[in-house]
This record gives sequence, C-alpha cells and structure tokens, in this order.
Amino acid sequence: MIEQSIDYDGLMKANLARVFGERDTSRRMKAIAELYADNAILYEPDASATGHAAISQAVEALLSSLPPNFVFTPIGPAVGHHGMGRLRWRSGPPNGPAAVTGTDVAQIEGGRIQTLHVFLDPAAA
Repeated sequence: MIEQSIDYDGLMKANLARVFGERDTSRRMKAIAELYADNAILYEPDASATGHAAISQAVEALLSSLPPNFVFTPIGPAVGHHGMGRLRWRSGPPNGPAAVTGTDVAQIEGGRIQTLHVFLDPAAA
C-alpha cells in the first residue's frame, strides 16, 4: 500500500501556531476542527483530552498558565513517515530565551491528527 502524501511540516506547524499559539477560543476551535480528527486524543505528560472541545480546554488551561507574551516556535521542520510525524518546538518570549522546549509526536490519519503526544524536555540543570 502506498502512503498517502502527508504534509507533516505544514500540518504540525499549523497545529503549533493555530492551536497551541491561539488564545482566542473561537479561532482555536476552528483550527482544531480543520486539523484534528473528530475523536482525536491529546496526550500531555500528566493528562489527556479526547475530542475537539476537550482539546481546546486543555490548550486553554496551558495558555492561561503561561505569560501572555509567550509564543510557541518550531525548531526546524517537522518530519514524518508512515502516518507518524514529529516536530520539535520551544516556548518563551518572542526573541527571548526558551522557557521550555519539547517535541510533538502525531499520528495522522486521513490528513488529520488522530493522536498528539506532547513531550517536554527536562529543565536544564
């Protein structure tokens, strides 16, 4: 079976910018509807969320815990194969030091995110 062409970089960077970087709930929900499968699951280190509304609420909780000027920025392009994609990212003030870095790993089916696992890098000692 030949793999359907998936734009891993486009999809995962759109998720970082339009979902995790979007503080407006209605715009974030529109992006989730476009980028995620209906029964998608978000796995964070200490929690999970299933479905569009729960994913948006989880992102809202995350964003409310961060300073308002923090942005999520990709570190290089997303890569993937066989329906699995990976994107490294950083978060912090624009043009400032990264407060946190991590990696998103997504299972993609039908061109949409089915599962997203968020991995946070350990803090530097």
